[in-house]
Amino acid sequence: MFLWTVLLIVLMSAIAYVAGRSRAAGLVVADGPRLHSLPSYHGLLVAAGAMLGGLALAILSALVLGTQSVVTPAAAVIGAAIAAVPLYSRSAADFRARNAFERVVLVVLVACSAVAVLTTIGIVFSVLFETMIFFRSVSPIEFLFGSHWSPTGTPASFGLIPLLVGTLLITVIAIAVAGPLGLLSAIYMAEYASPRLRNVLKPVLEILAGIPTVVLGFFAALTVAPLIRRTGEAIGLDVASESALAAGLVMGMMIVPLISSLSDDIINAVPQSLRDGSYAMGATKSETIKRVVLPAALPGIVSAFMLAISRAVGETMIVVMAAGLAANLSINPLDAVTTITVQIATLLVGDQEFDSPKTLSAFALGFVLFFFTLALNYIALRIVQKYREQYD
Repeated sequence: MFLWTVLLIVLMSAIAYVAGRSRAAGLVVADGPRLHSLPSYHGLLVAAGAMLGGLALAILSALVLGTQSVVTPAAAVIGAAIAAVPLYSRSAADFRARNAFERVVLVVLVACSAVAVLTTIGIVFSVLFETMIFFRSVSPIEFLFGSHWSPTGTPASFGLIPLLVGTLLITVIAIAVAGPLGLLSAIYMAEYASPRLRNVLKPVLEILAGIPTVVLGFFAALTVAPLIRRTGEAIGLDVASESALAAGLVMGMMIVPLISSLSDDIINAVPQSLRDGSYAMGATKSETIKRVVLPAALPGIVSAFMLAISRAVGETMIVVMAAGLAANLSINPLDAVTTITVQIATLLVGDQEFDSPKTLSAFALGFVLFFFTLALNYIALRIVQKYREQYD
């Protein structure tokens, strides 16, 4: 029924467009008044009314009678007709169809923005409510400053510090790998590579971003982690079979395309006049890049790094398969550690009782993770505002 409803709404909108446009075109006469708006705007306005009216009545019918009701397609047709007929009859030479259609588009855009904002607010409050219930059983001080994490132990302990340290450790390793590789590859593609070579290198590099993280996790667990362990044993180091270093290296490779692609676009957006002025002053190409291009592109590059860090913080599969599930409080990259996202996934797997502290702790972890990413976004915004440069 859903497919039929959508098809009928699209069909009614197309019929409404043709009818509205034809009616407006018929108003044009040799010695008569000129149309305020083009006939296409009249058609678009009638079509928009038909689409919105059909969607509104179809959704109402689905809510009342169910999504499988045979009444829903008929309700969509009736709603489209009810909304389109008044708009069709209003067509006249002096009717401001363009202004009316632009107001409709503005309302739709505002509604779409409101949906995104309200969804974010809904997620925050849903996590907040469950977190408050969790803090009735576990002290916030114990949760935020505890050094032991064992939600299934006897007694259970919910110390956040090992998870936070593991998250930061793997993220630092990942950004230490992806930062130089991504930025230097972006500089090469933007400043040194020929257009033909750049058109080949950039898509090839971005293919890496399309590899599923579970595949990267397999690569980390079956290739990178054993290689690190054998290398460490060869030089006398004690390396865990699952380590933060293995997860961080592979995660760094995962976010290289993110930094590289964004930084490349940002560097290319720097006006060519700045480069020409630097060359006119006698600067070499490398000096121009270091002292002119990169400072001008700094806000955008910082934003790219912050986005990559947020992506690394939220990664789960690579950490599960390469770093393990052990909540060890360690800053040694050769030890097994875990992250906040891994524990959230672990706590919510299978049939769980949502009134137990063990399950509710996942929501508290999500709330902490939300504020962590919010802080990163705020830092990026402040840096962009401070160092932004505007050009004519």
